[in-house]
Amino acid sequence: MRADARKNRDHLLAVAGAVIAEQGVDASMRDIARRADVGLATLLRHYPTREALLEALLHTSFDELTAKAGELETSSSPADALVAWLRDCVAWTTEYRGVTVLMAAAIEDTESALHASCVTLRAAGARLLTRAQEAGAARTDVDGTDLFALVAALAWLGDQPSLAPRANHLFGLVANALLRDARSAASAGMPSRS
Repeated sequence: MRADARKNRDHLLAVAGAVIAEQGVDASMRDIARRADVGLATLLRHYPTREALLEALLHTSFDELTAKAGELETSSSPADALVAWLRDCVAWTTEYRGVTVLMAAAIEDTESALHASCVTLRAAGARLLTRAQEAGAARTDVDGTDLFALVAALAWLGDQPSLAPRANHLFGLVANALLRDARSAASAGMPSRS
């Protein structure tokens, strides 16, 4: 890709990221183009659909969260790795209002531009969960699909103005429920179960 084309593409993504952070994933493509000071046709030439734009915007974050899972596998205890990754995923998904709805749909839709990234992210979380389960640190009646759904549910809580103040507390409850013993919960910085 030519340097000027790369610069234009990076500019579109930066503006799209700002608009979507403000307005959510349903932000108008026309508004994104206007804020980027380009015509709608130019935006659509680069990103023919909202999903294609979101995939380009979110791809780097998906890759970072997947890489983070790999780092945590080797640098943290199984329980700590699972909780840290879960916390990072929830924090990231709250940056873009409504992204969890798209992720939940994309995981099942093989035609979605977001499908491959969502599958890879879910697999990374599933590996951390399996590692924690094999170490006896996590419940065995939960799988990667459940974990992915929990990320979506916890992120949704953070998107609700009336529930956002309780999001941290509720995260602790959910993470604690995933873990098998109070020592694991305490090392993850959560209150232990009574």
